[in-house]
Amino acid sequence: MKGIIEKILKQAVVAGEIQLTVPPNPKMGDLSFACFGLAKKNGKNPTETAKELVGKIKKSDLLEKVQAVGPYVNFFFNASAVAKLVLAQIKKEKNKFGASQVKKGEKILIEYPSNNTHKEVHVGHLRNICIGNALVNLYEVAGAKVIPINYINDFGVHVAKCLWGLNNLHQGKKIPVNKQKWLGHVYVEASKFLDDHPEKKEEIKEYLRQLESKDKKIWKLFFTTRQWSLGGFIKIFKELGVNHQTTFFEKDVKDIGQKMVNELLKKKIAQVGEGGAIIVDLKKYDLDIGLLRKSDGAGLYLTSDLGLAKVKAKKYPTVTQSVNLTGTEQNFYFKQLFKILELSGFKYKMTHVSYELVSLPEGKMSSRLGNVILYEDLRDEALTLAEEETKKRHADWNVAKTKRTALALALGALKFSMVKVGPKQIITFNLKEALSFDGFTGPYLQYSIARMNSILKKADAKSSGKNLAVLQTGAEKQLVLKLSGFSASASASAMQNDPSQLAKYLYELAKLFSEFYEQCPVLKAENKELRAARLELVKATKLVMENGLQILGVPVIEEM
Repeated sequence: MKGIIEKILKQAVVAGEIQLTVPPNPKMGDLSFACFGLAKKNGKNPTETAKELVGKIKKSDLLEKVQAVGPYVNFFFNASAVAKLVLAQIKKEKNKFGASQVKKGEKILIEYPSNNTHKEVHVGHLRNICIGNALVNLYEVAGAKVIPINYINDFGVHVAKCLWGLNNLHQGKKIPVNKQKWLGHVYVEASKFLDDHPEKKEEIKEYLRQLESKDKKIWKLFFTTRQWSLGGFIKIFKELGVNHQTTFFEKDVKDIGQKMVNELLKKKIAQVGEGGAIIVDLKKYDLDIGLLRKSDGAGLYLTSDLGLAKVKAKKYPTVTQSVNLTGTEQNFYFKQLFKILELSGFKYKMTHVSYELVSLPEGKMSSRLGNVILYEDLRDEALTLAEEETKKRHADWNVAKTKRTALALALGALKFSMVKVGPKQIITFNLKEALSFDGFTGPYLQYSIARMNSILKKADAKSSGKNLAVLQTGAEKQLVLKLSGFSASASASAMQNDPSQLAKYLYELAKLFSEFYEQCPVLKAENKELRAARLELVKATKLVMENGLQILGVPVIEEM
C-alpha cells in the first residue's frame, strides 16, 4: 500500500524520495508522512505544510480519511476497499505474489559456502548455507538470474595435517562409515598433537611440498580422502536444499593464480618485496600490503582467489555481479582482493556479504580445537527432540508420518534460527529455543500454517468468498495491510542482502493472524457471507506465509 500513497503524494506535488512510516498505534493511522523535509525545501513551517498538503490530496475509495497531526500527514485506509484490492491480487498471482523487478536485468553469481575438504561441516557452515539459500531465492524473486556456485578449498595446511594424521596416527585402523565426518576428527586430532609436538611441524611442510608437487607418495591418498569429503558434502547439501550450478576447486585454480601474479608483475601492479615475495602496495587505498606469493614461491589464498576470479569470469562472462558469502573476519581480505581485481581489469560489481559467526554459550568455536557443534550432530539432536514432541501431539500417527514431520520441524528450526538474525549480529545458538513452538522461531511459523490448514479443512470451503467488503474490523484490516507489504519486505531483504527482514515480517504476519483469529470468528462467523470472506483472508495469509517460508528455505508442514 506504500506505493499507492507515494503516487497520491506525488500527485499532490511532493517531489523526490518519499519516506513513509507506520504509526506506533493504528488509531494514529495506517501510514504516516513527515513534512519536515518538504517544509524546509519550501521555507515553511512543518505543521502548516502538513495542513496544506492534506488539502491537496485527492479523495480515493481506498482512503477513509487523511489527517494532519502536527508536522505529520496520517493516512487511514478503508478496510473494505483494501481487502478487495489485496486479496484479489493474492488470489490472482498465487505463488508469484511478492515478486518484484528491483533486480531485473541482473545476472548474479553467488559463491557459498566455500567449505574445506578434510574438515567437518559445523553450525557456522550452516549459517552460511541458510543465508546463501535465502539470498538465491530473494534475488530470483526480485527478478534477477542467479547462478549459485561453490569454491572448495581442497589444498593447504589443513589437508596436509589431515593426511599426516592418517599416516601417523591412524595407520592400519578401521575406517568408519561416515568418512567425511571422520576426516574432521583426524584433522582435529593431528592439530592438537602437532601443538604438543612442535618438532613435527617440519613434516607438515614436507607434506605441503608433496601436495604442491603432486608427489605420488601422498597424491593417491589425497584424492581418495578428498572424495570422502565431497561425498559427505553432497548428502548434507541435498538435505539443506543447496543446488550449486558449478563447483570450483582450489587445486584447479592455484596455477592459474600464479600466472595472474606474473601478469600483475608485468603490468607493474605487483612488485617484488622483501626477501623476494610478490606484493601489491594498496596503502593509498588504506588497504595495507597484499601478499600474493611467498618468498619461497608458494601461493596463498589471494593467489588462488585471483585464479578463481579469472576462471569464473571466463565461464560466466555476462555476470553483472559476483557475490562472496563468508564470515566478517574476512572483510579486510575481500577488500584487498576486490581492489586487486579492479586494478587488474575486472569490471563487474564485486560484493562481499559478510555475517557474524555462530557461537556457543561458552564462546567462539574453532575447527582446529574441535570445540564446534557439528551440523550432523545438531541435526540428529534436533530430530530426536522434534520426534518426541510430534509423538506427544499425535500418538495415532504412523512412524513414517511422524518421522517426516519431525524432520521438517527440525530443519525448519535450524534454518530459521540462522536467517532470523541480521548477518551483522552474532548468534549464540540454543537448540531448545530454536525448537520452541512459541516466539520468533521456525516451528511457530510452521505451526501457524498448519493451524490455517486446519481451519480450511474444517470449513470444507470449496466456493470463494465474493463479498470481501464485509471485512471491516480493525484486526482484519491490519492483517490485510500486512499482507500487502510482503513484496516490499522481500525486495528490501534482497537489496540489503539481509533475509532477517523477511523473517521478521513473517513473524509479525503470524502474530497478526493469531490476533485476527482470536477476535474474528471464522467458522462461527455471524453469517455465511462473512464466514466466506474470512476464509478468503485465511487462504491469502496461508499463501503468503508459505511463499515467505519457501524463500527462506524453511519446510512447510501441512499438519501438526
